[in-house]
Amino acid sequence: MAAPPLEVADLVRAAGPVFIEHSRRWLTRLHLKVLTAIERCRTAALGGHLDECTRCGDRAISYNSCRNRHCPKCQANARERWLEARNCELLPTRYVHVVFTLPHELAPLTLQNKKVVYDLLIRTSAETLLEIARDPQHLGADIGFFSVLHTWNQKLEHHPHVHCVVPAGGLSPDHTRWIASHDKFFLPVEVLKCVFRAKFVEALQNAFSEGKLGFHGTLKPLGRPKVFSSLLRQTFSKKWVVYSKRPFGGPEHVLRYLGRYTHRVAISNHRLVSFANDKVTFRWRDSAHSNKKRLMTLHVEEFLRRFLLHLLPKGFVRIRYFGFLSTRKRAALLPLCFQLLGAASHPPTAITTTGRRKEGNAVRLCPRCNGPMRVTERLTAAQLRLRSPPEPVTFVA
Repeated sequence: MAAPPLEVADLVRAAGPVFIEHSRRWLTRLHLKVLTAIERCRTAALGGHLDECTRCGDRAISYNSCRNRHCPKCQANARERWLEARNCELLPTRYVHVVFTLPHELAPLTLQNKKVVYDLLIRTSAETLLEIARDPQHLGADIGFFSVLHTWNQKLEHHPHVHCVVPAGGLSPDHTRWIASHDKFFLPVEVLKCVFRAKFVEALQNAFSEGKLGFHGTLKPLGRPKVFSSLLRQTFSKKWVVYSKRPFGGPEHVLRYLGRYTHRVAISNHRLVSFANDKVTFRWRDSAHSNKKRLMTLHVEEFLRRFLLHLLPKGFVRIRYFGFLSTRKRAALLPLCFQLLGAASHPPTAITTTGRRKEGNAVRLCPRCNGPMRVTERLTAAQLRLRSPPEPVTFVA
């Protein structure tokens, strides 16, 4: 894919200093750290390395990445590595995509308690899937899946939801056979909605009772038990959104499908259209009108504010595994799943989602001959400055 003409880093470089000055009352050290990382990513400020093609001998200097998980440029490589590692865990069966969403009434509380509320969202949605799947009235099986937290919608607004990708079936309670779901149906969505709502509201009430939630600014009144209980009653009365796709193709389709959801940030550079007169224009999909592509224009400071809404707390794990894919059970139960499905577990390959096979430790492909390039020398920021051409000198008469 060709490099985008405009990047989030360009916006940070152009408007970052003024934005920071105008937003000091709410910016945290994490916000500043992310903005700095994005601005410096793949520039001489982070150092670099000298690459040499193993075929034609062409040499080129590449700048280092910031590797910040909120950086749009760094997530593509991280996604490739993660998908390659998951390749050996894909079962020869159909898969299901289930999405759990929090109601918008909880958005202000969530933004002030990201770590607690996001954790409850992931945990209670997983417990809901495991419980309903285990019920003999539904699937009657022990399932395994992974969950990915997203906190945005197409307009960069706060919209916390969890994507769960689940094999369409599971192990029988005695682990002697594989129970497949219906061809067109996995679990009843209405039941998932009710159970998820009950579990989340109860967990949120427990977090309040244990003093795990903070209330600041306009949310201070929520710190009173009666006011908080009123919010929970209002939230419980709403219709919660749980979405489930019908089971889709086997493992050959899943890797491409997963690439849409794992290691994503709030907006990719390829969605940016233009930046002029302090206004940023970007593409978005209108799900209310058959995913029609539209354009949205925001002031650059509002764009950066929305972008920073979606920073995750330090150390927060946004991709988690449950059931027979959990870390504790995977080694014993995943081979059993392959066995019951009549397939041998296959070792991980070195094939990326783009279809290219990696050779050894090649970091990228040569622009001249498409051969693998290898790192031959590491360069610090100071060494890169010495190798750069001198700044042009302007003579004033």
